[in-house]
Amino acid sequence: MCVRRRHVMVAAGVAVLGWGEWVNRRWSRTLVGDRGGGTEAVVVLGYRNPQATANVVNRWRVRVGLRSLTVDGAEGGRLIFSGGAVGSGVAEARVMAAYARSVLKFDGPLFLEDRSRTTWENITNVIPLLEDADRIKIASQPAHALKARAYLRRQRPDLAARLVRAEDYRFGEWTVVKPLLGLYGLRTLRVLRTDEREPRP
Repeated sequence: MCVRRRHVMVAAGVAVLGWGEWVNRRWSRTLVGDRGGGTEAVVVLGYRNPQATANVVNRWRVRVGLRSLTVDGAEGGRLIFSGGAVGSGVAEARVMAAYARSVLKFDGPLFLEDRSRTTWENITNVIPLLEDADRIKIASQPAHALKARAYLRRQRPDLAARLVRAEDYRFGEWTVVKPLLGLYGLRTLRVLRTDEREPRP
């Protein structure tokens, strides 16, 4: 009986972890297209940051932004950090930019949007920085990035047509917490319509 119970628990654990991988991968591939070439803008969304240095979530989001940037700066690639002073006196955008420059040694084009306090405002305020981009990527946790893409689609459908996938999902990365991110995502994505939550055929 103990052996059987152990097998059941292992199977349940594998199923939960597998669901976390599946749902985050699905969100990462929703509301994006497949456009190549041209200029590229990667928008990195900030997370509440009580201290003056980047916390673990913002550090991860910056790394996602950097690995999502596939176009060289000289060829038209740029990073845009977005987020105001929500958790402290320092804007999230500035905290992330400092981490990118000082720790990760990023020396490419970098723009700051440091007034936003919500995801809707993130999108509203970065739109002027996206007008001339041929490809747009949004870097955050997959559910949060999907929510932001849906908001861009509502505000500027013409720009949303330029959305492509960021490198926000990798199999085996944060596997243990992906089920929790999945549950949180299910709750936060309830504000979206069904057509905004389903991958394109």
